[in-house]
Amino acid sequence: MLKILCIGNSFGSDCTRYLWGVARADKKEIKVVNLYIGGCSLYRHYRNMLSEEPAYAYEINGFRTDWMVSLKHALLMEEWDVIFTQQNSPGSGEPETYQPYANELAAYIRRLNPGAKLFVHQTWTFEYETPRFKLTSFTEPEPHFEAIVKDYWQMFDDVKADGFIPDGEAMFTLWQRKAEYGLEKVHRDGFHADYGIGRYLLALTVWGAISGRDVRNNTFNDFDVEVTPEQAEYCRIVASEVLAKYRPLVAEKLAARK
Repeated sequence: MLKILCIGNSFGSDCTRYLWGVARADKKEIKVVNLYIGGCSLYRHYRNMLSEEPAYAYEINGFRTDWMVSLKHALLMEEWDVIFTQQNSPGSGEPETYQPYANELAAYIRRLNPGAKLFVHQTWTFEYETPRFKLTSFTEPEPHFEAIVKDYWQMFDDVKADGFIPDGEAMFTLWQRKAEYGLEKVHRDGFHADYGIGRYLLALTVWGAISGRDVRNNTFNDFDVEVTPEQAEYCRIVASEVLAKYRPLVAEKLAARK
């Protein structure tokens, strides 16, 4: 069984909601846990690392539990195969918010789980006129997305990550094609993922990035809201295209370290 831990927030909840089912549809048994604090930043993860406070709601295989855990407890409770983390959404395009916290967390993760692969999870931008932009130095999605891409590659290099999950690119691509695909929405509130296609797209991208498998023919269809076969197909197309774009970039960066 593949064991996956997301040190996350609400975007972690979005990308892991269907991940267990997407992997199962690919005939792979996994355990996926998201450590949830709404809006949790790298700085707050770092502070939680120091305090060892049981501040995280424990979400397993896409479902919330009543269990509260510390970061240390979560890291020690399993021999995780993959651990990924991210900046919070307002900080994702702000390069000064990443360090030294990302490096400190990476060192801590590797000390407690030396056998795990560390992935960087690229988060996504917001829709036009979303109030969330007031928490950033940006006012529109395009420049915000460009900054996010740059900052997450920098984080990937800084922490010497083993892998990269391009969920931000996937969400931005599907949002750009919304009219072409006849989609009503990709986000549920301007920044969180839609409960159907948004979360499915994210799970496909996470699974493809971690497993290396082709998600083009994934058959998962147990959604929380209605998703038509055509909409699910659009998600598979976008996830496959984005993964195909990023895989050689990641491979090139990893090869350059040797």
